[in-house]
Amino acid sequence: MTVVEALRERAKELFSAACTAADPAHALRAALDTNPPPRPDPGGSYLLVAVGKAALPMAEAMLGHLGQSAREALVITNYENARDLPGARVIAAGHPVPDENGARGADEVAALLSSATGEDRVIALISGGGSALLPAPAEGLGLSDKAEVNRLLLAHGFEITEINLIRQQLSRLKGGGMLRIAAPAPVTAYILSDVIGDDLRVIASGPTVAPIGTRAEARALLEKRGVWSQLPAPVRAHLERARPDEPPSPQATNILIGSNRKSLEAVAEAAAGLAPQIVSDQLTGDVADAAKIVTDSVRSVPKGRAACLIFGGETTVTLKGDGLGGRNQELALRVSLSMPDLGRDWVFLSGGTDGRDGPTEAAGGFVDAGTATRIRAAGKDPDALLANNDSNAALAAAGDLLVTGGTGTNVADVQILLLGP
Repeated sequence: MTVVEALRERAKELFSAACTAADPAHALRAALDTNPPPRPDPGGSYLLVAVGKAALPMAEAMLGHLGQSAREALVITNYENARDLPGARVIAAGHPVPDENGARGADEVAALLSSATGEDRVIALISGGGSALLPAPAEGLGLSDKAEVNRLLLAHGFEITEINLIRQQLSRLKGGGMLRIAAPAPVTAYILSDVIGDDLRVIASGPTVAPIGTRAEARALLEKRGVWSQLPAPVRAHLERARPDEPPSPQATNILIGSNRKSLEAVAEAAAGLAPQIVSDQLTGDVADAAKIVTDSVRSVPKGRAACLIFGGETTVTLKGDGLGGRNQELALRVSLSMPDLGRDWVFLSGGTDGRDGPTEAAGGFVDAGTATRIRAAGKDPDALLANNDSNAALAAAGDLLVTGGTGTNVADVQILLLGP
């Protein structure tokens, strides 16, 4: 095995450690040791709603904790992660593009929550992906309207906080909607963060917390970014209407059980002996800028010893072509094309901890100094593919796609740069 081959295998092992650290069942059980849900009042019972890519393992762990106490449990997750779960109804729905199954699941969530009484206790299990998996269009909007808004926001490089500010204004469940529907039942939420900085208003668009902003702020942002005129007419009409006065969202107990930072720390622990260093847990913004941060980071690492540089975050891609890929694949491709000649072996991995990067089967990519050569040897032009946002085809040609399958968790993205001596 060559040095590069060994580094590639080690990079995959370290990425696996990142995903294991975010195991939703383990994280939830640990949280329940210190923060169990309050017991229902006499005559009441537990109502359990789990939403997101990690919904199933979280629901399974919670049902194990509650025993036979749950009156009803409803799980909404993505198709790849869906499976039967005794004691719960499981609905598989579309991600990242919302679909009719998600809309049906949202209606069932709303119906279950509206049945809650003051004696009941609602438990919400929230994880990344919940925004797309639980589309509940506001009155006057259709699922196609929300899908088109989602497409436009992704195509124009909106960051996750901006996206969820807008999503919350178009939904019955986001931005504290679950709390309003469940009232007067108290709500306890256990949250696995896929958002850098762990802003609870942003994770799954904050169904159990106050909204990020207002309709007016959402409209101002869309106008500033030049997207307003492209929105479906019903969406523009909805955002132009003054929001009826509403009382503040009911309070909830929100408990954060896992995050990207915890996964980066797990990588550092697993990389002992490689001088691990968490360079940034805020690798956000445009993917081209993120690639430069990665390639610039090698300047501080002297030759003569191996090193492991660790990053975490969630970048954005501005679509300029019609190719297929995702932010992790494009970041990996950009690094492979812009990394200076280091005079040493290196491998860079960028992957989504949920095992899915964009609308592809890959979690991301892992590249080395020979990536561009392998792409050209396959008869393709890596620069042209990059210009067309076709990172998936480029990395496939090089044999550099990172394919893990669904991991059952989602704590944003992890990047690992391994340097040989």
